[in-house]
Amino acid sequence: MRHVTNYFKFLGHQLTGWHKASYWLFGFSLGAQVMTLVSNPFSLVSLITFIGTTLGVLCILAINQAKSVNGLLGVLSALCFIYVGFSAKNYLSIGEQIVYMATLDLPVLLSPSWNKNMVSKIRSFTWRSTTVAIIATLVVYGISGYVIGAVTNDPRPWIDAISFSISACAGVICFMRFKQQYIWWVASGLAQMVLWAVSFRQGDATLAMFVNSSVYLMNDFLAFTISPWYNKKNQAAEAKKETAYFEQMEAVHQN
Repeated sequence: MRHVTNYFKFLGHQLTGWHKASYWLFGFSLGAQVMTLVSNPFSLVSLITFIGTTLGVLCILAINQAKSVNGLLGVLSALCFIYVGFSAKNYLSIGEQIVYMATLDLPVLLSPSWNKNMVSKIRSFTWRSTTVAIIATLVVYGISGYVIGAVTNDPRPWIDAISFSISACAGVICFMRFKQQYIWWVASGLAQMVLWAVSFRQGDATLAMFVNSSVYLMNDFLAFTISPWYNKKNQAAEAKKETAYFEQMEAVHQN
């Protein structure tokens, strides 16, 4: 029972101490999604989309702030987005969410080391890793676009594929703790906005997914200014706070 209580305390701690801009962006996103939900015909898809987008924004904001609560939030939002992607016939968006769970969420939930001092493990690309990442993105794009167009009735295979390839590689780059993930996330946000805008115009999705993608893009731009991934001052401050928190938790556990 103590472990469960400590875990919920940990989750609560992970949602505190964020930069004010992150809280403002979440408030803006929540307001936009509520307006989108109530101004359009209600359905199960629209409700699940609302839940998924709300949790998803919290998840990406947590990643921005190098907070490992993204694990739980990411799994829950991914399950919602898998349903939405299937309903819209954007089948590669389902694969995208599975990659996110495998690279961003499950490691946090299953490995205790992922929950300790995330900011101290941030690193940067070399020219070699940059080249590998670009080639991998292009290869995944070509293969996924061809396969999904050949074996499914996806009406937008190549648009779906560009979103999938960039997002999937971004997830892997984040898993490896490279700060350049946010270059891929920006490209991913743009690709997803195109995908869900086209899906909405063709009657296969709600406008909420486009709004969600635009909020993701705004968060990605924030990362280059306030996030510990790029801001050295915030990185040092966050590392200090996290070290103090885990030392306190270990002391309580020993007592």
